[in-house]
Amino acid sequence: MSTGHRELDQVEREAVTWVRKLGTQEMTAEDVTALKLWRARSSLHEAAFVETKRVWHKIGAAGRGMFALDEDFLAELDAFGLHRRKMSRRVALGGGFAALAAMSVYGVLKPPLALWPSLSELNSDYRTGTGEQRNVTFAGNVAISLNTQTSLAIRAAENAEDRIELIAGEASFETAGSATRSLVVMAADGRTIAQSGRFDVRHMAGGERSPVSVTCLEGAVRIERGPDFADLEPGQRVRYDSAGLGKVGAVDPQVASEWRRGIVAFRDTPIVDAIEEINRYRPGRIILMSAALGRKQVSGRFRIDQINQVLLQLERAFGAKLQQFPGGIVFLS
Repeated sequence: MSTGHRELDQVEREAVTWVRKLGTQEMTAEDVTALKLWRARSSLHEAAFVETKRVWHKIGAAGRGMFALDEDFLAELDAFGLHRRKMSRRVALGGGFAALAAMSVYGVLKPPLALWPSLSELNSDYRTGTGEQRNVTFAGNVAISLNTQTSLAIRAAENAEDRIELIAGEASFETAGSATRSLVVMAADGRTIAQSGRFDVRHMAGGERSPVSVTCLEGAVRIERGPDFADLEPGQRVRYDSAGLGKVGAVDPQVASEWRRGIVAFRDTPIVDAIEEINRYRPGRIILMSAALGRKQVSGRFRIDQINQVLLQLERAFGAKLQQFPGGIVFLS
């Protein structure tokens, strides 16, 4: 490979090597696995691979055959590398992020394996990272607790309503008993409305149906989705998604709010669902490789700051095999 392309950094040069190798007959099963792990190391690795592959396909087989070396192919990538390094951090995280997103729209809007926040999450007003929890105050009298990987955006007030949108994640909202305005929490295509009380809203954005669940812990809340609505009392929960508003069910408020005390609890939870929850609290990604193992159930209470203890329990209780790789990537089989 030519060494004259100084604008490409090490990750980008490695991406070029991988893409060129993909176009040959040299890829082995071991190489495929190695490439997957390389792409999962960080958002920069994935973005470099996507952009390199885009340029490679843009040229096409005929175009690549017109030159023996890769100078012409890498010229566009040089421009990409130079442009990226000229962008300030403020531009990258603000309005200029769209320029960076152009290199991989899908990767930004729907990150692979959820290894980094989506564009809408990055544009939120309040956001917590992996394993982080945070308390904020909204509209002067609303106390909000954000769980891990949670993004909230302030929306314009309407009439006697203060509005906030839960873009993704989980948050607890507590309004003062003397509040004169209603609080509206929007999530997906539904609204949760409360005058006073405490309630949790959980929105696991990104799935095909993007389910939302609302749990009333104190006071009373109303959930509206289109023409349908449900009124909740303490100890009740309702779920809605693209299929509609579900039935109101009973929950244990103590268990429902354990995440606020730094606890993740599982009660006969399928391992496949438990893994999805664990992935919200630890860096990297646990990848379940066995459907049979995923159907087994796990129970237990675990501290959020010691969440990897769940993996040790799965290893002991079910004989699960753990393969750990850099960047917090774990294959579970």
